[in-house]
Amino acid sequence: ARRLVLSCGALTGTFAAGYGVMFTVLDDFRNEYGISPGWLGAVVAVGFFTSFLAQVLIAPMADRGHAKRLVMLGILAEVVGLVLMAVGTTVTELIVARLVMGLGTGMALPALRRIVIVADPANLGGNVGTLLAADVAGFAAGPLLSVLLLDPFGIGAPFLAIAAVTAAFAPLVARLPVAEGGARGAAGDEVHADGALVAGRPAEPRFAFDLLRHRPYVSAVCIGSGVFYMIGAFDALWAIVLDDLGTADWIANLGIVLFAVPMFFLGSVGGRLAQRVGPFRVGTLGLFAGACFLVAYGSAPSGMVIFAVSMVHAISDGLTVSSAGVAVGLVAPADRQAGAQGLLGGAQTLTGGVAALVAGWLYDAYGRGVSYGVATAVMLCLVVAARWLAGPAYHDRRPLGEPVEVVATH
Repeated sequence: ARRLVLSCGALTGTFAAGYGVMFTVLDDFRNEYGISPGWLGAVVAVGFFTSFLAQVLIAPMADRGHAKRLVMLGILAEVVGLVLMAVGTTVTELIVARLVMGLGTGMALPALRRIVIVADPANLGGNVGTLLAADVAGFAAGPLLSVLLLDPFGIGAPFLAIAAVTAAFAPLVARLPVAEGGARGAAGDEVHADGALVAGRPAEPRFAFDLLRHRPYVSAVCIGSGVFYMIGAFDALWAIVLDDLGTADWIANLGIVLFAVPMFFLGSVGGRLAQRVGPFRVGTLGLFAGACFLVAYGSAPSGMVIFAVSMVHAISDGLTVSSAGVAVGLVAPADRQAGAQGLLGGAQTLTGGVAALVAGWLYDAYGRGVSYGVATAVMLCLVVAARWLAGPAYHDRRPLGEPVEVVATH
């Protein structure tokens, strides 16, 4: 089981590295190909949108006996998207590349999480933490590849390098022993991967949209969406803003690497903090702090000031961004956790896409202050909504193993 977990973690890291590279070459796309910040925001956003659709509509097939198949298809889509990103020189080509990459990520990552959870349920927390750490490490590796390969070999080199590594995982995944789960038949019977039926199992909704009737769950989604609105705006503007302020490229790349370090080391600490103090309390406070950091980005006089602020921001995020997932674990029914977490992830991805699109357009049209200011306002609205919707659950600190029974009237 440990080999399987490490393999899935390494593959998760390569998916994240592809996005990490793209994030740090946005200013190069603008300078080399003449693409405006608004359209670069669209390039970032389209990957979020397709990933959202894949997570909500395609990824549930992983629970119906097709987890390995979805991972293999995700690898294929990711490799194709990375190659297209490497050779693309127009906004249309880059949008198509991101669309394909988002589709691959949305199919593969939920399936990888499911494979790991089913393989070793006794160590679920540690194994999922391994995937999260790999995701952060992969994202941080992207800028390092950009530093090493971009100047000597061109913009496409980092993408091609990650495409080669990702493709190398295909034969490894094909040989992994994966316990495929069952699906539900039309009458509610369980259908195993071999087609056998197990009678007497109640039918469950294939999707998790019915959970949106429960106000504490919606509160958790608001917290998670606020975090990803911040991430989407941050990602779309970071390299461009620093470039416009005359900051060296290596500072922008170093900032991304260092920003990921607290996330890597503080993620599990933040999860325990949310569980002890209360995820709704920690999540809303962290989101409010994030909004304050965006105000600083919008008004900072230099790129080095933004860099310094981002280091404090990274520590705050490391301690708080896991709160949304903990909150969902607290308020969603125990037998709906996979669907609940998946819907949260889809909502976050969609929100991040909207944020990237809006931030890029506002920066192009009105400048840095307005772009970050609008993102701040959206985050503060989500803080207020999350606090109101949480109701009594705002003060809940119970362990994840004892989920709260929630009803729509909370």
